[in-house]
This record gives sequence, C-alpha cells and structure tokens, in this order.
Amino acid sequence: MAEAVPVRCPACLRENGYTAPVFPCACGSPVHPPLDLSAPPVPLTHRTWSDTWVTVRCTACGRESEWPHPELGCGSCGTVVLIPVHPLEGTGSPAGPTGSSATGSSAVGSSPVGARTDPDGAGPGPAGGPASGPVGGPVSGITGGAGGAAEGRPAHIPPPPAPPVPRPAFRPVTIRTARDAVATAALYLRWLGFRDVRQPDGRPIPAATVDLRAPGLVAQVDPTTAPAGLRAVECVWLNGLTASATSVYFALAGYTEDARARADDLGIPLFVMDLTGMPQPVNDPADALVGPDA
Repeated sequence: MAEAVPVRCPACLRENGYTAPVFPCACGSPVHPPLDLSAPPVPLTHRTWSDTWVTVRCTACGRESEWPHPELGCGSCGTVVLIPVHPLEGTGSPAGPTGSSATGSSAVGSSPVGARTDPDGAGPGPAGGPASGPVGGPVSGITGGAGGAAEGRPAHIPPPPAPPVPRPAFRPVTIRTARDAVATAALYLRWLGFRDVRQPDGRPIPAATVDLRAPGLVAQVDPTTAPAGLRAVECVWLNGLTASATSVYFALAGYTEDARARADDLGIPLFVMDLTGMPQPVNDPADALVGPDA
C-alpha cells in the first residue's frame, strides 16, 4: 500500500494525511495515480466529469485507464480538495482535421495545368469540357467532389447518420464510509446521463439519508444499515412531485416489502448498493431508467 503523504488544506491550512488509492489494472497489476505534491491542492467547489476521472498508465503493461481523481476532505473545515496528478508522459495531440485539410490543399494545388474545378464540387475535369453528366442524368459515374461522390452518391446527399455510441461500463468505487456511498450514487447518476449532480445544501454528510439534486432529478441515498421503509419512499416521491422531477432512491441495506410495493405503485426507481460500489436495480422503474445498454 502507498505511504500517507501530507496535504495542506488551502482553506484552513491544516495538514491532512492522504494515501493514494490503488486500483487493479486489467493485467492484474496494481496502479495508482502519480500524485504531484509540488502543486497545491485545488478546492472542489463544483464537480464536473473531467474533475471526476483521471487517466493512469499501468507501469507493467502500459495500458491507460480512467480512475477516480484523487480528492480529500479536510478533517477540520470539511473542504474537499482535488490533489494534482502528474500528466501522462509521451502523449502527443492526436492528428485532427488540420492535417487532412492541409493534404487536400496540396492536392488541389498540384492539379495539372489545364484542369478546371467545377463550381458545384463535381471535381476537376479537362479544360473546356464538362466535368459531369447532364442535369438529371445518372449520377453513379461521378467520381469527383467531396465525400459523397467517393462513396458512390451525389455530393448534395449527406451520409447516413452514425450509429449511437454505446454507453461505457460503469466504474464502481469501493464503499467504505457513508461519504463513499453518496459519491457512488452521484457517479452512477452521472453515468445514467444526469448533469450537475450535487448535494443541495453543501453541508457535511450526516449518518442519515442524504439528498442529491440535478436538473430534472431528486435522489435520496440511505447509507445506513437498516432497510429503507415506506415513509422514506413516500418522502422522496413527494420531493420529486414538488420539484416536477424524477425521484430515485439508493440504499445499502435494501428495502422493506411495503416500501418496494409502494415504489412500484408510484413508479419510483429503487437501487441497492453493495460494498463493491455497483448499484443494482431492484424494480421495474429502475430497470427502465437504466435502459437496455447497461
């Protein structure tokens, strides 16, 4: 296990001990984010997707994977800070459309003398002669132009839409404390597509249930060891009804039978979380919220 390092809180200047988490690479080797202790920690006032994950390279196999960004809550004032991480070495910016456009420009510039470019984008043709067939004639013989002609269709017809990109697998975070349970629920809601998931009051996480809010969402997380009851389900339903938002409930210890029955009647998605940090739907509304891509 990595050694604890001191991290000074930028708000109250108290030093807190922090141990970098260790994650399992696909090859089986342990990986951990390389902390940059020379840079000051950054207070986390608004959580975004880019702040949540960091790319780490495995020293054994060279595989690059995304893992939770190291962060620490100050034990004195409660401020949450992001701990800087060294960027990956030897990574250049991928080739973008700039290179392809430059190649296309040189190709146009090297056209033979006497060739002309059709203003309609049909491509170069011999000087003084038509570059394409007559209007209304067959278009299968067109070989010039941009994109569409190269694929055997007219340039003015756009290509078919690309298939939707499948949603990546959810990366669970091990639950050790109540704060971990709330963080896991927030990450899972972001994975489902909800934006700007956060606690509405910003107070320290208590031992009882914790509210999470996002545009169009009211969620409640129960990190206790007792099953969530009927009253808890009805409360989150009323909160969602007041906010005209979807109500979602997460629990570590599951639900009572009357709570599950009431949630089915009200259409409230129920999720149960185990200590590995993987939420599981427990009723039909939860399955519908997750969708078939999970």
